[in-house]
Amino acid sequence: MTRRRLFVLALVVAIVAGAYAATPYARAASLIVRAADIGGRAEAFANLRAHRVDRIPPHSIPTRHGDVPAQFYRPAQANERTVLVMPGINSRGIEEPRLVALAGDIAASGFTVMAMSLPDLQKYTITPRATDVIEDTVAWMAAQRDLPGAGAVGIVGVSFAGGLALSAAGRDAVRDKVAFIVSLGGHGDIRRVMRYLATGEGPQVPGLEAHPPHDYAVAVVLYGLADRGVVPLDQVPALRAALETFLLASQLTVVGQEQAKPVFARAREMTATLPKPSRTYMQYVNDRAVGTLGPVLARHLAQHGDDDPALSPELAPPPTAPVFLLHGRDDNIIPAAESVLLGNRLRADGVPTRVLLSGLLTHASVNPAASARDAWELVRFWADVLRQ
Repeated sequence: MTRRRLFVLALVVAIVAGAYAATPYARAASLIVRAADIGGRAEAFANLRAHRVDRIPPHSIPTRHGDVPAQFYRPAQANERTVLVMPGINSRGIEEPRLVALAGDIAASGFTVMAMSLPDLQKYTITPRATDVIEDTVAWMAAQRDLPGAGAVGIVGVSFAGGLALSAAGRDAVRDKVAFIVSLGGHGDIRRVMRYLATGEGPQVPGLEAHPPHDYAVAVVLYGLADRGVVPLDQVPALRAALETFLLASQLTVVGQEQAKPVFARAREMTATLPKPSRTYMQYVNDRAVGTLGPVLARHLAQHGDDDPALSPELAPPPTAPVFLLHGRDDNIIPAAESVLLGNRLRADGVPTRVLLSGLLTHASVNPAASARDAWELVRFWADVLRQ
């Protein structure tokens, strides 16, 4: 039997066993089958466990840094919990396809979901303002009496939004308003992550293999450091415009290579018009030469301003709600070691914490070619989340 068929079989068994035992395992397995986009009979069977979901027109959330667009996904059946779901660094905001799918899949599992993107992350920057926005949003959601489970909000943050969510959840204004936090591929210390992306040197954790950093993430670091001495200030706007084009093309590969190709071509055309050194650095980006660009960025990491506890949950006051850290074992954007080290820190602070490093995940996507054991471990993980 092929690895993929074993994977599908494990999920179907979990759905059936969970259905008879009246446990969250069936809902968790159904969620994973839909997220993996397996199709066929397995997905048809999983959909039997799913609620119909209504997508409500976008609205705005008031925060100290301005109104932020958000989108509700409501399951047809009554439920007891509302969950905030946020993507990582992506310009497409609440319309990012993977966010739309994740929000819909969680809602189909029985939660009311509010999807919201963080404006600064949408602009390829990681700032303390993003953590403020999460704090204000959780406070707003907890105060809405018409939302299920008003007073205690679940949080699911993807990539850097996961780490920022944990920093926000420990703040005095909201720490008693958070039901649980799921960090999917998130960070514990942003300084370690930036060092890894620039040098390829990540923290050493037994059992984990080091991988070269992903070109998308390294391009984001260049974007953030562009005005910190990497290039002359008068070159920053044009360099960032070219980087935005490259990063958008990278995002479009999720939809299809044919849509991405002309945008990558536009990025190369923009590169040719840049003066040096911007043209040189942008060419490294186009060529995905992370080993050449990284040392350039490493010289400027001290100017990134990453010591703020708002940016790193290992530096911030810990939350009191249960924490679930889920990470792709071979993640090359935020290394899996981040979840291991963060989990150790949270447990030392007395926070109920579960960590799962999975071969079923890349960074923020599902790998349906993973093993049956990976599938079962992920089912158990999400079953624990769905119990909250």
